[in-house]
Amino acid sequence: MKINKTILVGILFIIIAGMIFISNILNPIIHPITHLFLMGSSKGKDIIFFGLMGFLLISSQLFKDLKIDSNKYLKLTIVLGSITLIAGILLEVLFRYQMGIGLNTIFMTMGKSISSTSILHTHLLKSIFGEVITNLIGPFIESKINTGVGLYQYIPSIAKIIIILLPITFITLLLAIRNKRFVQTFLLSFFGCCLLIGALDGGLFSTPAIIGIFGVFLIERNDICIEQIVDYIIKREKVCDRCKIIPPFKSKTDLIKVLIKRYLPYIVAALIIILRFSIAIIGANTDYYEVDVANPADNIELNDFPIKNVTHDKNKTVYIIDSNYNEMKLLNDLKRPLNNRCDYYTVSWNTFSYLEPNHSITNLYRTLKN
Repeated sequence: MKINKTILVGILFIIIAGMIFISNILNPIIHPITHLFLMGSSKGKDIIFFGLMGFLLISSQLFKDLKIDSNKYLKLTIVLGSITLIAGILLEVLFRYQMGIGLNTIFMTMGKSISSTSILHTHLLKSIFGEVITNLIGPFIESKINTGVGLYQYIPSIAKIIIILLPITFITLLLAIRNKRFVQTFLLSFFGCCLLIGALDGGLFSTPAIIGIFGVFLIERNDICIEQIVDYIIKREKVCDRCKIIPPFKSKTDLIKVLIKRYLPYIVAALIIILRFSIAIIGANTDYYEVDVANPADNIELNDFPIKNVTHDKNKTVYIIDSNYNEMKLLNDLKRPLNNRCDYYTVSWNTFSYLEPNHSITNLYRTLKN
């Protein structure tokens, strides 16, 4: 195997992954960058990202004489990745049906591993991965790395079948990046890592999943054009007519074909984003937060929260909390008084809480809702 720039970059990425795992020295440099595409970068996701990137880049240079139709496997990666993302959301719906909780709520487990999951950001598949990793190298995992194992006891059995799609998608991705030039290999490795991480941690509506499926789809549709554009930027080489923003066409049929081939990835990404915000808005409760605590202890004290009402029903206590509380702050603040004092709790989401309480968009939504 000849050492080339692809292998050298891959080795560098694996070294970075190792440094992140054993120390925090690179965190101030790495986090601001990975935060942009990993949706709230964490140490665990950073390790997986750089480790996967390095492995994919190096493996793309192995057995280069092997005859493989990489484009066929690239299409298969898109199909399997899409199925995995959609199945992850359906799994979240099934999970909520079995647990008897609302679709528009955030589920929080308590105990040694505090974990959350929702349709907008699912962690159910992550909990299976976390359970496996914890059993293998548990003593070496820092307490700051959330493996999501707290959710493992609640997930539907079918989740263990769905997660098999992830290693299969990884294998097709390995085959898809073969026999390509450096730019395509690097971009496919990057987008493929985002796709796998997004499917595992966040689901269809997460930032890495959207970037991943969009990027892999974009490379499949426009690989030659992307390569030529990069060559133009670096070497000022001429870009062919069909790779220009508005290529020449002979008929309306040709124009439609060009538009579909060129811009379908953008349309797909836009539809996912629109669906994500539509679900977030439709499911939002701007009037109050409903916090359902399962099997609460007798000594729970939530005196510091703006509670409007409290009701007790069998093994559940329901707290109605003022909607002016920021959603993320509420979730984090509830961890302290409820940790080890209940089995789990759910919080109704309020997307508009990230805006000012009297923001015009929030007021418009309340008016339309009423």
